[in-house]
Amino acid sequence: MHSKYCLAFGLLMFTTLAACGGGNSGTPATPPATPPAAVAPSIAAQPADVSVAVGGTATFSVTASGTAPLTYQWQKGGTTIAGATAASYTTPATVSGDSASTFAVVVTNAMGTANSDAATLTVTVTPPTAGTDVLTYKNDLNRSGQNLSESALTLTNVASATFGLVRTLPVDGKVDAQPLYVSKLSVAGAAHNVLFAATEHDSVYAFDADTGTVLWHVSLLPAGEALSDTHGCSQVTPEIGITSTPVIDRGAGMHGTIFVVAMSKDASSNYHQRLHALDLATGAEILGGPTEIAATFPTAGGGTATFSPGQYEERAALLLSKGTIYTSWTSHCDIAPYSGWVIAYSEGTLARSAVLNVAPNSGAGPAIWMSGGGPAADAAGNVYLLTANGAFETTLDANGFPNKQDYGNSFVKIAGGAGALSVADYFTMFNEVAESNADQDLGSGGAMLLPDLMDSSSTGRHLVVGAGKDGNIYVVNRDSMGKFNAGSNSQIWQQLSAALPGGIWSTPAYFINGTVYYGDVSGTLKAFTVSNAKLVATPQSQSATQFTYPGTAPSVSANGTSNAIVWAHENTNPAVLHAYDAANLAHELYNSNQAAAGRDHFGAGNKYITPTVADGKVFVGTTNGVGVFGLLP
Repeated sequence: MHSKYCLAFGLLMFTTLAACGGGNSGTPATPPATPPAAVAPSIAAQPADVSVAVGGTATFSVTASGTAPLTYQWQKGGTTIAGATAASYTTPATVSGDSASTFAVVVTNAMGTANSDAATLTVTVTPPTAGTDVLTYKNDLNRSGQNLSESALTLTNVASATFGLVRTLPVDGKVDAQPLYVSKLSVAGAAHNVLFAATEHDSVYAFDADTGTVLWHVSLLPAGEALSDTHGCSQVTPEIGITSTPVIDRGAGMHGTIFVVAMSKDASSNYHQRLHALDLATGAEILGGPTEIAATFPTAGGGTATFSPGQYEERAALLLSKGTIYTSWTSHCDIAPYSGWVIAYSEGTLARSAVLNVAPNSGAGPAIWMSGGGPAADAAGNVYLLTANGAFETTLDANGFPNKQDYGNSFVKIAGGAGALSVADYFTMFNEVAESNADQDLGSGGAMLLPDLMDSSSTGRHLVVGAGKDGNIYVVNRDSMGKFNAGSNSQIWQQLSAALPGGIWSTPAYFINGTVYYGDVSGTLKAFTVSNAKLVATPQSQSATQFTYPGTAPSVSANGTSNAIVWAHENTNPAVLHAYDAANLAHELYNSNQAAAGRDHFGAGNKYITPTVADGKVFVGTTNGVGVFGLLP
């Protein structure tokens, strides 16, 4: 029966015949094998801890055994990761906030589950490569305007064929403040090169300088308040919010801090000036700010002057020196009453620390505006500024100071300490009264400290340079400034008369090779070399371009002493960015009108604009944004 069954189905293959007993009918058939019992999953090799640099990826793996099929589900910190269903899992690009996260996997089959051990991810932040920071007006406390760490931009590649407008960064108002720049700043766990722009609409923006992405944007306008009106003055229009250049301290707070002064007006028409401290990475208000700017100062005869926020604007850039933030104040046009306030605040608490008024008894100046330039500071913490036209008492006290402490049209050296500010020294030109009456401000320009220089007798000199509407360049010895002499200015270190015929409504720049750059109104950009601690009277070189009002406030980029370029903004419509060979201003490397079809036009011009140069890019403020220039793709 058995053989007939096999033959009936025609199973003639050898293996089949063997199973049917063919060829060896005496051997019994082998019974089918019993299937193994199903086994629940178990972990043979656990996920291991992983350490990666920020921005890298991490892979976690597990080896499991058990009856197939096995399924996998990875978890981060106990939370299921969507799509992570293989025996290994690779994270996205890590950020610093991922550090100390744990990763585990659940392995499952029909018989049960097995939970792996948790592996820990460590994300290390690699120290950033050196980059450039522009944290204050014109780069440093000297107000030199020089960046000596620019390696990307050279005398060869800054040309219209290879260099031009990369993008514009739109904002909500005029950019009167110089944009600031921080390299390799960690924002939301990733490193960014960040450009900070402040506007007259009371906004501060943080842009990724390489992509143009807005990293954060905050309004400093309180609920129920409006931007300040112009007070009938054309100085800042059509609204007044943030005018002065902020200042940044990368070491303050959790991520660094940017300090900003903003103006506004409430529903009762009360004006406010407030000092804000913003977290550099988030824009969040910190230090319990903002602080309302308020101050009083004694006047002659036992009276008191009170700071009135509506009468003033902070035009001059903020100064941060030795833990103190200095604010300085100008009037709206010459609308009285106003005087020369310097109000200092603690960087760490925003508490007011000291007050000085350099014209407490005048009622009509001088104010401090310097065409957007900032007070300078030396290594000892002394502060230097130029005052505008206004009262000056030619009657001097026993120490050679004006007997009512009104310092119109003066170089002023301010000493600080122990919660007090005082005028330590000054220089006022012999014809101050005539110049003030003619509205010839010295303080239409800004003060710049020169580096320590050796004179012809090998004596070290500490000098400050300034110029204003009268067209003279004054070089003053900071150790003995000269005070006032009714007959002449012979007591100062040097005067170059009529060196700047159009007058100065801007600030100078300095390059380490020993050159001072000035751009007067309707005049050329001029290079004055320094020899034996004095400026050579005849410019070494000058530009072909003549700059309309307000002249130009140049900056300098170089790689050490090589590839030095002077950058200058022309206030036209459209605005023009110029680049010159620092060794010869007659050699223009580039301007933003050169490319065809307006390729590099970046908006209408604006007053008092200084180009910011950092890490291969040049940033220029406009009436509604920031133009970004760099090497073309």
